[in-house]
Amino acid sequence: MKKKMIAMLMAAAVLMTGLTGCTSAAGGTEEGTSAGESAQEEDAGASEGEAGDAGTAAGEAGASYTIGISQFAVHGSLDNCREGFLQGLAEEGIVEGENLTVDYMNAEASTEYANQIAADLVSASPDLICAIATPSAQSCYNAAMDEDIPVVYTAITDPVAAQLANEDGSAVGNITGTSDKLPVEKQLEMIRELLPDAKTIGIIYTTSEANSEASIAEYEAAVEEYGFTLETVGISTISEVSLAADTLLAKVDCLNNLTDNTVVQALPTILDKANAKGIPVFGSEIEQVKKGCLAAEGLDYVALGVTTGKMAAQILKGEAEASELPYESIADSGLYLNTAVAESLGITIPESAQERAAEIFTEITAEE
Repeated sequence: MKKKMIAMLMAAAVLMTGLTGCTSAAGGTEEGTSAGESAQEEDAGASEGEAGDAGTAAGEAGASYTIGISQFAVHGSLDNCREGFLQGLAEEGIVEGENLTVDYMNAEASTEYANQIAADLVSASPDLICAIATPSAQSCYNAAMDEDIPVVYTAITDPVAAQLANEDGSAVGNITGTSDKLPVEKQLEMIRELLPDAKTIGIIYTTSEANSEASIAEYEAAVEEYGFTLETVGISTISEVSLAADTLLAKVDCLNNLTDNTVVQALPTILDKANAKGIPVFGSEIEQVKKGCLAAEGLDYVALGVTTGKMAAQILKGEAEASELPYESIADSGLYLNTAVAESLGITIPESAQERAAEIFTEITAEE
């Protein structure tokens, strides 16, 4: 793994400190956001903060930090988490390009790459690692377990099931973060409101993702109360999604998409197949609705990231240890609707749903 020494001019000292930044992702090539490409090297100009200078937002005058970010996959909700994370840090005076250097790597939904990225980040000895999504969090914690590097995670549906937190919410080690636990009952209420005659919901999920296993168990326990039955198909790789969709679409009245990292990668395929049969697909967050899901009762992932960033700032400033901070969850969710999808499927969205929607989209955003 390549390492680059970055000379940082520290305020109140004439001392030069060598900071090692990890610059290679799973393939060790040039700058980018995917596995097989190198981690982004940010120009981290030194911050010459003076003590008492109101214009300098750093928690400690002259302090500077290096962090690694491991993101499991490229998709909207995880990207929003990363954006919010950096925003949360900035609100606490830790600003990328000023007093913060960031090494960002993306595993492209590969557990193998996630493990390698975790090892690379740990070997670079950053001040903190942010892990986005359950597989990346598990990899980073395992790699950093015996090192003095705190890990802060986000977008973890069930930290306890993922063995990243104890039953009481306390940390299992030098790790903490935020949960994006799905509002399952609100989602089922919304599906019933939009599809009063529907009987069967289908869900595709990845059997190796602890977050998805936890969500499936919760859906199984709740669907009967709302008059539904549940059909599920477990997959192990993205190549199995197409067949899984065909299997479910022959049995169900709608599909419900989780925040399953592997399945989200194949959302365009699922939507194409479902639309051809006139079967609605429900999402679990705003980005999925933008791309063609009918509706979702979901979290604000930027806000989730902001909360995570503020937790990380506490740790970086020495105000708390990761092991002292229980994980946090965002309780509030919002209803997101896509009227273009509803029109194409011949579905009338009740006025009551439109009135309480956090946001309504009138077109489908094409995949980039």
